[in-house]
Amino acid sequence: MVSREVKMDRVVTDLAPPPYYPLSSNLIFKGQKPDWRVLKDHFFREGTITKADALKIIRQAELIFKKEDNLMQLSDPVTVVGDIHGQYYDMMKLLDLGGSPEKTKYLFLGDYVDRGMFSIEVILLLYSLKINYPSTIYMIRGNHECRQMTSMFSFRRECIYKYDLEVYEAFMDSFDCLPMACILNGSFLAVHGGLSPELVSIRDLETMDRFTEPARAGLQCDLLWSDPIDIPDGRLPEVYRNNETRGCSYFFGGEACRKFLKDNDLVSVIRAHEAQKDGYKMLFWNGTDFPSTITIFSAPNYCDCYKNKGAIIKFDNSTLNIQQYNYSKHPYVLPDFMDVFAWSIPFVIEKVTKMLISVIRPQGKYFTSFDEQSKARLKELEENVSRSNEFNTETIEKIISHIRAIREKNEMIIRGETFNDGHAEVIPVANPLRPKLEDDTESFMNAIMRDKVNEKRPELTNIR
Repeated sequence: MVSREVKMDRVVTDLAPPPYYPLSSNLIFKGQKPDWRVLKDHFFREGTITKADALKIIRQAELIFKKEDNLMQLSDPVTVVGDIHGQYYDMMKLLDLGGSPEKTKYLFLGDYVDRGMFSIEVILLLYSLKINYPSTIYMIRGNHECRQMTSMFSFRRECIYKYDLEVYEAFMDSFDCLPMACILNGSFLAVHGGLSPELVSIRDLETMDRFTEPARAGLQCDLLWSDPIDIPDGRLPEVYRNNETRGCSYFFGGEACRKFLKDNDLVSVIRAHEAQKDGYKMLFWNGTDFPSTITIFSAPNYCDCYKNKGAIIKFDNSTLNIQQYNYSKHPYVLPDFMDVFAWSIPFVIEKVTKMLISVIRPQGKYFTSFDEQSKARLKELEENVSRSNEFNTETIEKIISHIRAIREKNEMIIRGETFNDGHAEVIPVANPLRPKLEDDTESFMNAIMRDKVNEKRPELTNIR
């Protein structure tokens, strides 16, 4: 219970503050398994757990993943979930739509972390569900479940901010153990990215070594990174085309998909990996009554600016049912998990340095009323300062220019007008007061264009 005094100390008095202390271990582990319902509600209120409890959950889940095959076999009924990307509050909605985890079989297709600001909450809850229901909760690996991507995007920073590097490394070790694919009802191949020229038979999946950081080429890379070519008939001059959009792997067309499905007696490929305006997309019909490829994406209003729907697939009695949903409101978090003081420093420094410039280099309009003696002394002061090797106006102006760039970037992020440069965290939230000047389709396409650089796999030299 939050005291009245604590609530009244907040700017928004009707909004309860997050729990002050981490959740007690006695409340999390009433036996050997974590109580996922308690964690679900606690995380929803922005609560935390101790480092020791986080590590315990990670290691318990890792032991289960290690025992699972590279290629899992599942039958319906099952709910299939695409990318979540740290959008914890949207995951709450998809769990409501998909069915209670204690009664519903789930298959998650990867990309649980990065981009969103609540990746730790997402992955810890999913791991807790896996520990409680190892025979009905299934998770495969996405391209973001690796050291390279989490270092370039937000998950590593989130781990350091909320815990430390030991927790981050524990997550990375657990990601190395995630299975790579799943066969549903003996007819559908479920994978995060897509097909590979090295994937001839599904038996190739059974023999690969998955317990490693994904390479920049090869079967594991393609399973995580490849995309279907997005053209109506799916025709390509070549069977596989280099994927310039991703900076690695391939595009596969209708011919490659049909051949693989026919050779392996399958109906369709179900994958995630790409944001879709409606939350899903079906490709490569080619006159048949069922698409050869289905993309499912479960992060609505991706990065708080795409204005897309989220979707999940429900398989039951060999029937495929797609359910869509809109985004849910979530607590506001500044970029890079900054506090308001750190975020405002560039604004303050810019003003202070401008004041300093005006002091050491006064303009004529500011001292027209000075007497001749004062003007002479000011002139002498300005000349002395400009001759100094340690402190001059050129240096200050360079500082101002750099600080101004940071300040403008912070302002644009808050207004929802830009993404951070390069392979970095995108806008945490758009300004709700900003007038709506474009429809959702236009917003979606504009977001894709602005975010294109972040869809590309970073170079190895950029890892920090």
